[in-house]
Amino acid sequence: MSEPVWKHDTVLLQEAVEALNVQQAGVYVDGTYGRGGHSALILEKLGVGGRLVVIDKDPVAVSHARGLYQHDPRVFVWHGSFRDFPLALAEAGVNGKIQGLLLDLGVSSPQLDDAARGFSFMREGQLDMRMDMSSGESAAQWLARAGETEIADVLWRYGEERFSRQIAREIVRDRMQHRLETTLQLANLIAGVVRKREPGKHPATRSFQAIRIKVNQELDDVEECLHKSVGSLAPGGRLAVISFHSLEDRIVKHFLRDVSTPPRLPKGLPVMQETIQPPMKTLGKSVRPSAVEVEANARARSAIMRVGERT
Repeated sequence: MSEPVWKHDTVLLQEAVEALNVQQAGVYVDGTYGRGGHSALILEKLGVGGRLVVIDKDPVAVSHARGLYQHDPRVFVWHGSFRDFPLALAEAGVNGKIQGLLLDLGVSSPQLDDAARGFSFMREGQLDMRMDMSSGESAAQWLARAGETEIADVLWRYGEERFSRQIAREIVRDRMQHRLETTLQLANLIAGVVRKREPGKHPATRSFQAIRIKVNQELDDVEECLHKSVGSLAPGGRLAVISFHSLEDRIVKHFLRDVSTPPRLPKGLPVMQETIQPPMKTLGKSVRPSAVEVEANARARSAIMRVGERT
């Protein structure tokens, strides 16, 4: 039996690659390969002397990239988290600074559409939610051992779920009677607890987001990667980050604000404030998908991209 072919529409494809300002001989990192839409367009702009380091936690995505680019000497494919991109660069033999780093955060369409991955509350599958199913703790395993307070905290902090305490209480009560193993088990449990429904949104949306973020340490990965980018980008090098929910975007926004703001100097120092240059600058305003793109791909509607440049 042949493997299913999952459809994936790359969000902000042209906008993100244009933001990187790809130079033919530059070195670029696609920290979230997915199904390679951004990588393919970057490679179209790279010359024979350019390099592209492709990273993904998902072994399926890594296999896709290795199969597609096994004969392209410009491409190095690395399995792991984008937070460790300096390790990937070292293994690729890149010793100097890079000209661009792209992060397209969130879950790819193939991951959402494959019920076996456990990301979707609309499809029956094992409650996994790991980007890398070969390591770490699955959502089912975490929910089986976490205390009520911990579960409630995660649902509130990462999903901003108003009924976090009630949902956590019901999960703990329910697991005393039988194992919580499938996506629809959890989705139906949450639907039975959430009394007020948001128009057009499944009652399990926020909780599934929160658990996914917890299981994959997504926000920790973003924060660490952003801070490492400052020391890795060459002058003029670009950082482009596409976020899909407010927690991610808030981290990116605050990071770019902090690294593009000159430090305040104590009074009396023999240095003029205007001579202190911050390590990065923010380029333009945030970018959102066009109405045409959202109409063609509803999953793009919450995307927002922010871009910074190394000074």
